[in-house]
Amino acid sequence: MAAAAAVGGLNRPGRLAGIDLARGLAIVGMLAAHLLAGVLWNWTDPATWTAIADGRSSILFATLAGVSIGIVTGGVSPLTGTAMRTARGRLAVRAGVLYLIGIVLIATGVPVYVILPAYAVLFLLGIPFTGLGARALLLTAAGVALTMPFVQAWLDRMPVWATPTGGDVALLLGWHYPFPVWIAFILAGMGLARADLGETAVQLRMLAAGAAGAIVGYGLDAVSGASEAAERTSVWGAVWTARPHSSGILEVVGSGGFAIAAIAVCLLLCRTPLTWVVLPLRAAGAMPLTAYVAQLLVWAIWAAAALGTTDDLFGFRALAPFWPITLGILGGATAWALLLGRGPLERLVAWLCRVLVPGQAADPR
Repeated sequence: MAAAAAVGGLNRPGRLAGIDLARGLAIVGMLAAHLLAGVLWNWTDPATWTAIADGRSSILFATLAGVSIGIVTGGVSPLTGTAMRTARGRLAVRAGVLYLIGIVLIATGVPVYVILPAYAVLFLLGIPFTGLGARALLLTAAGVALTMPFVQAWLDRMPVWATPTGGDVALLLGWHYPFPVWIAFILAGMGLARADLGETAVQLRMLAAGAAGAIVGYGLDAVSGASEAAERTSVWGAVWTARPHSSGILEVVGSGGFAIAAIAVCLLLCRTPLTWVVLPLRAAGAMPLTAYVAQLLVWAIWAAAALGTTDDLFGFRALAPFWPITLGILGGATAWALLLGRGPLERLVAWLCRVLVPGQAADPR
C-alpha cells in the first residue's frame, strides 16, 4: 500500500511526470559530465556522444528550475496577494538553504563547479518576475539571451577574476554558471510553466521552437568557424561561440533550445505507457537536490578512501565511478520514492519554507 501511494504521488493529478523525467535525464547527464573522461562531441562518432551532456545538462537543470518557480507561483495564472507573497518568501528561503548546502559541498574539495550557489542567486533574481505571464517572460528571456552574452564577455575580462580573491568570489557566486546570462534560462522555464505544460499543443510548439533554436545556435557555430582560440583574443570571439560553459550567444540559443526540446520530448513521452519504463529516472528527477548532494558526498567519501584526497579528478575517473554512482542514485531514489515518497532533502527544505514563511502556497519543488 505504501509503495502504491508513493507511485501515486509521482502520478498524482497536476504533477507533470515529464518534468520529473527531464530532471532525471539532467541528473544522469550531470553524472556523465562529471565522471566520464572528457571528449569532444562528434555526431558521426557514437563513442563521443556522452559529451552531449557537457554544459547541456546544467542548462537543462536551470530551465527546469525556472519551470518549478513558475509552477509554485501559480502555473498558468500567477498568484496574487498574500499567496504570491508567501510563495516569494518561500523561494527566498529555498535560495538561502541551497546556498548554504552549496558552500558545504564546495568545502568537500570535490573538483566540480558546484551549481547550488548559482541556483540560489538565480532563484532570488527570478522572484521579481513571478507576476509576469507567459508572453512577457518568454520575450524577456529572449532579450536577455541575445544581449547579456556581450555583457558577460566584458565582465569575464575584468582583471579581478585572475586574483585569488576573484577566484573565491567566483566560487561563492557560482560564476561558472554566470547569472547575468543564466537568468535567461530561469525566465524561459518560468514562461513555459505559464504556458500550460500539460497541453499537447504547447508541448509540440515547445518541441518545434526548441529544435529550431538548437539548429540555429549549433548550426551557426559550425559554419562560422567559431573557435576557443578566438574566445581568448576578442570580445566578439567570446560571444560568438556554442562551446559548453562559454555563455556565448550561440550556446545560449543552441543549448537553451536543446533544453526546451528535451523537456517537450519528456512531456510527450510521459503521455504514453513508456512513462512506467522510465520510473527510475522519474523518481530521481522528483528528488533532484537529494540526488545532486548524494553524488558529491559519495564522491568525496570514495575519493578520500581510495585516493587519500578528494580533489584528484582524473584519479577518481580512473576508478570508473560512473555506473556505480548512477545506478546507486537511480536505485536509491526509486526505493525511497516507493517506500517513503518525497526525497529527504526536498522534505527538509519544504518544511523549513513552511516554518519560516507560514501561509497558504505551494511548496517550492
